[in-house]
Amino acid sequence: MQKFDGVDFLEIDGLFSDEEILVRDSVRRFVSDRVLPVIERHNREGTFPADLIPGMAELGMLGANLQGYGCAGLNNVAYGLIMQELGRGDSGVRSFVSVQGALCMYPIYSYGSDAQKEKYLPRMAKGEAIGCFGLTEADFGSNPSGMRTSARKDGNSYILNGSKMWITNGGIADVAIVWGRLDGVIRGFLVDRGTPGYSTKDIHGKWSLRASVTSELTFQDCRIPLDNILPGVEGLKGPLGCLNQARYGIAWGGLGAAMACYHEALEYSKTRIQFDRPIAGFQMVQEKLAWMIREITKGQLLALQLGRLKDAGKVKAHQVSLGKMNNVQVGLQCARLAREILGANGITDEYQCGRHMCNLESVYTYEGTHDIHTLVLGEAVTGIPAYK
Repeated sequence: MQKFDGVDFLEIDGLFSDEEILVRDSVRRFVSDRVLPVIERHNREGTFPADLIPGMAELGMLGANLQGYGCAGLNNVAYGLIMQELGRGDSGVRSFVSVQGALCMYPIYSYGSDAQKEKYLPRMAKGEAIGCFGLTEADFGSNPSGMRTSARKDGNSYILNGSKMWITNGGIADVAIVWGRLDGVIRGFLVDRGTPGYSTKDIHGKWSLRASVTSELTFQDCRIPLDNILPGVEGLKGPLGCLNQARYGIAWGGLGAAMACYHEALEYSKTRIQFDRPIAGFQMVQEKLAWMIREITKGQLLALQLGRLKDAGKVKAHQVSLGKMNNVQVGLQCARLAREILGANGITDEYQCGRHMCNLESVYTYEGTHDIHTLVLGEAVTGIPAYK
């Protein structure tokens, strides 16, 4: 297939700074040279390509939009472009970077003590320590306020009990950011791998995100030091603030997957001959390609404006919800349309669209389901919450 040089129907590249373009192109090369040659094997085998971590760290992808502690200190548009290019490679690989930075490094950076920041952030930026984010429970996904995981103070320790489900990076994480109730108030705790009473169990048999580690975390009288509580936040605003960071990145990542599928379908349609002509010359195929480029272009403008608002400190949670729900839906539909254009070839892993399609089914649901984000927008425009 022809080399991927981007998708830019409306000359949107002219709206990026030189630094943003440099970051994007560096990650684009990394994805083309390092991710794509191995990702189908890992997808088949259900394994995470851990050997990519040092390269991602070297390029500053881990906690890229954080300042200090060995982080790249990029603006949020550059960070978004990193997520876009990783999403073009594989949503599982992008999820690893997203969880490491937005869901683990970010809460330590924003809510942690100076000692916690110094202990964890430099090692996490180098990829020497991996994090996971424990919020979702088996019975509480869209309603995290119902969580049952709890902590109690016992001398110079907290004792955690409970479990978390569907946790990305769980089985490989060196530290878990765990949310539970302390005296009835939701708090964040740092739980190191190897702490007695803390165990993980990987989830197998997934149709989706197969090149990503997904796990259950269990805490049975798990004793952690008092210093391992995040002192800077109480209540649901803590985990929801982290999720907002990740959802922003997902808005870009969904676009990356959409671009991969569009590019694959376009190139295939120009070389696939039926009835003595390329199928790209048929109206029904052109209608699909036109829909894809139209929605990708709108999604690019949406993501870019979110990034500019975020860099200006003006972005609102419901605006991020719009980006996440729209761009993931666009990515999923582009994958489905690409599969239609590729016909039977689209169901084999010689091509990308089937893998992106399966992966995006999970992205459509995680970190706020499409339906929940729809209701967030509904409340934003009406002032009436429909999900309570």
